[in-house]
Amino acid sequence: MQQRSASAAKNLCRKILNHHNQIQSLKRPPCDVFINHRCIDTKRTISGLLFDHLSRLRLHPFLDSKNMRPGDKLFDNIDRAIHECKVGVAVFSPRYCDSYFCLHELALLMETKKRVIPIFCDVKPSQLHVKDNGLCPGEELQRFTYALEEAKYTVGLTFDTLEGNWSQFLTTAMDAVVHNLIEVDAEAKRTSTVHIS
Repeated sequence: MQQRSASAAKNLCRKILNHHNQIQSLKRPPCDVFINHRCIDTKRTISGLLFDHLSRLRLHPFLDSKNMRPGDKLFDNIDRAIHECKVGVAVFSPRYCDSYFCLHELALLMETKKRVIPIFCDVKPSQLHVKDNGLCPGEELQRFTYALEEAKYTVGLTFDTLEGNWSQFLTTAMDAVVHNLIEVDAEAKRTSTVHIS
């Protein structure tokens, strides 16, 4: 009787450990590049292509439509990815500023001092303005406006989806992202070396 219960206990422990190992393997790796974009404008074009190219380089990009699963909490997962990321890519499009989520993500990227690469897709920086629709508190509007102004005065890339050379643009964008990742990693190593010394 005791042998049977000891055997059952061992089997139960094995099942629990096996289940725990399966859960551990499902954990997402930290985010290298957070892609901030207006989904309906660029998910199937620039944002989706950047995600695919970065994934092929075995980097870990975050794109909400690719990384989020049913049951995920929007703000929890997006905010965590922004805090974890090394570099942000903000893909500005004509309707970008209509999205609370886009502006929230951009503000968080700027507030956490992430390096952000702006991409102005079919829009000029001067055309981007935070709109007060009366639904957003004043302090949120101020956060969004500050973040947008900071991004507009950051050297970025521009692209015209109708006239531009897609292949050339994607190569340029990928080079910019990789170059910034290398710089961020080098800065982190220098900082950790200084703290250890």
